[in-house]
Amino acid sequence: MSQFAKHIAPRIVEEDGSFRTKMLGIAASRSDVIALGRGDPDFHTPTHIVEAAKAALDANAHHYTGPTGLPQLRAAISADLRVSYGLDYTADEIVVTAGVQESIMLCMLALCAPGEEVLITSPRFTTYDTAVHLCGGVPVPVPTHEKDDFALDVAEIEARITPRTRMFVLVSPNNPTGAVTPPDVIRKIADLAVKHDILIIADEIYAKMIYAPNEHLSIATLPGMKERTITLNGFSKTYAMTGWRVGYLAAPLDFVEKVTEPRHTLSINTCTVSQHAALAALTGPQEPLQAMLADYAARRDWLMPALTAAGFTYGHPGGAFYIYTNISSTGMPAPEFCERLLRETGVMLFPGTMFGDDSTDYIRISYLQPLPMIQEAMRRITAFAQSVRVAA
Repeated sequence: MSQFAKHIAPRIVEEDGSFRTKMLGIAASRSDVIALGRGDPDFHTPTHIVEAAKAALDANAHHYTGPTGLPQLRAAISADLRVSYGLDYTADEIVVTAGVQESIMLCMLALCAPGEEVLITSPRFTTYDTAVHLCGGVPVPVPTHEKDDFALDVAEIEARITPRTRMFVLVSPNNPTGAVTPPDVIRKIADLAVKHDILIIADEIYAKMIYAPNEHLSIATLPGMKERTITLNGFSKTYAMTGWRVGYLAAPLDFVEKVTEPRHTLSINTCTVSQHAALAALTGPQEPLQAMLADYAARRDWLMPALTAAGFTYGHPGGAFYIYTNISSTGMPAPEFCERLLRETGVMLFPGTMFGDDSTDYIRISYLQPLPMIQEAMRRITAFAQSVRVAA
């Protein structure tokens, strides 16, 4: 053990990344892998966005910006929030961050004191757990269930509220389930927040990825909610810009003023060239976005009946690009299923246990490959599942 390891603060949580590392190692040893595990869109970033970044480089627009971001980008975000979701945030109420990951950490640094509890939609993106732990807080999962298509149940939230509850993290559409919490439930969550005087972190990174007839409602549009809500969003998923690292938080001005210097401390500013690219994403043609969404919808529409035919069940995915699939019919726990599937067929998926799920019945399928590749993957998955059932 190094001298550094002896002094790591107790609030640093040791995350077990051994399974992920093992899976990536197995995948590296094969040449026929079909990856349906990561949440990284398979599309190229649209050309006009890339060209805007090149133009920024040529124009010497690659120096520091203010810590809250380019004024013209914040103005464009303000306009998009208003048009897309009915949210009323001025440019001064927006902080551009290095992806939503940094927004999450900034929120927890600002709001989560040691010992305070943070309720989080679950299964979940476990970055939230890490951020809460780093601030000395206590993450409290709020379970969702397949029978409800993994939509939130207000009773499950209220049952976990204690005097130590500081905030609730509302993620809709959700990763890893693809669940969209219906507007009527969002309204009840707002009532609950007011009743118990808790804050809301509304993670809406997938909000433009909604499949009819599902509807997205931004909770900060409801009466009395803007002053107790921080809305998170970004460009990674919608515009296939994961590596560009541009996200943002929108919040009341007094909060923005307080977190500006901590945001500066974290990374000074979001990559300037990436900010110019994000500006082009919002102000340029939206046809590439619509084409990507149509392709995701076609993949989803093909995959759901294929999973049913293979003997699996799932929560109906109303948004994002995931299907949270129950593989308990194989009699095999999800981590073992995923490892053997990769070793024996070359299809890489991740178990729900990597998303804070106590159950070993679920896997997350990301439909982020061209449809012919997804069809080949399902052929392999179906054959593997049948062989496992026969062997049992």
